[in-house]
Amino acid sequence: MPEQSVAAEIMRAVDAGFDAQLQLSQELVRCPSTRGQEASAQDLMAHAARDFGYAVDMWHIDPDEIAKHPGFSPVDVSYENALTVVASWRPKNPKGRSLILNGHVDVVPIGPEKMWTRAPFGAEIDGDWMYGRGAGDMKTGTVSALFAMEALKRAGYRPGGIVHFESVIEEECTGNGALSTLVRGYKADAVLIPEPTGETFTQAQVGVVWMRVKVAGIPVHVAHAGSGQNAIEACIPLWSALHALEDEWNLPENKHPAFKDNPHPLNVVISQIEGGDWTSSVPAWCTFEVRVGLYPGVDPATIQAQLTETIAKASKSHTFLANNPPEIEWQGFLSPGYEVPEGTPGEPLLDRCHETVFGAPLGRRCSTALTDSRFHGLYNQTPSYVYGAIAENVHGFDERVNLPSVRRVTAAMALFIADWCGLEKI
Repeated sequence: MPEQSVAAEIMRAVDAGFDAQLQLSQELVRCPSTRGQEASAQDLMAHAARDFGYAVDMWHIDPDEIAKHPGFSPVDVSYENALTVVASWRPKNPKGRSLILNGHVDVVPIGPEKMWTRAPFGAEIDGDWMYGRGAGDMKTGTVSALFAMEALKRAGYRPGGIVHFESVIEEECTGNGALSTLVRGYKADAVLIPEPTGETFTQAQVGVVWMRVKVAGIPVHVAHAGSGQNAIEACIPLWSALHALEDEWNLPENKHPAFKDNPHPLNVVISQIEGGDWTSSVPAWCTFEVRVGLYPGVDPATIQAQLTETIAKASKSHTFLANNPPEIEWQGFLSPGYEVPEGTPGEPLLDRCHETVFGAPLGRRCSTALTDSRFHGLYNQTPSYVYGAIAENVHGFDERVNLPSVRRVTAAMALFIADWCGLEKI
């Protein structure tokens, strides 16, 4: 921790810059950066970083360049507008430890807009809350990393070590944006990711696998429905089998130690479904997609094998599917979980920074969701710390983030950067 007077200067600098921080956060939330539409958000972040005086590296993600990395997740969409932004501060004579600040600008779809009470991309501020898709997950967090750095400069300092600010995409579906920074060579002594953690520190997180299942049927006129094979209804026993596997994974004796107190840490969710061509025809096809969680330390290939076996076994008990087995495709997440190793130096430092700002100890959590921390944590053996503000309705209607919480977390991050990297007077 910097000495008390310097820490106070930095916290005052966060407050002084917070209106500008909110303005950029609103601009970013107003970019409807769903998958394939993230370019405007990345242009905004690159422009902001250049205005702040950082060297900016911006490039198109080439799936072929990252496909051989073990952290790669397969994709079946265009990467024509898939951009990564890294803004770097490099002191002339680096003396402190290096750091990566990582955030993502991609967001999930809004769902039916009529279910929102506010404009999904309006970035409306009402009292202590900002509303909008991505306001919590995690555009205000991404901007807060940039403004934590700016607070140091506003207080008259710059980091004594190299800092890379990464604005990435694909966090919500593959992680290939963060992976692209690894493959391009960006590394550091620690990583800090301001995901919305409710002002707690994430000790462990699950991995995720996405699976697509294609089921065939036999179409006939509904007047003779019994002579056909309904592909949609044939999916039902497959779903039941997948949920039985989910129940097995969540048995107390099968849980990862970090999740022993969570009654249901792993979720199997039938997340998308489409099928059939005509209301008066027995459906000839059905495709459904599944999101599956897995414990840290479990190889995604092991989960793929279990899922494949489960679908095959359930199909054998179905008259039609036994001879016409479903097809399985893997697209999107093939991602292991991550647990922060014990004894890394950044964790007690984050404790101290949080307590200085909040006046209370930093809590801990084990997350049943996934973040990009796994890449540096697993493949570079670099401790990756996930810590951020309070947000509500993430991935839901009327998503919102608590602005006083954003301010406090920004101050704690600035203190972390100051101690971890050291300071040099401007």
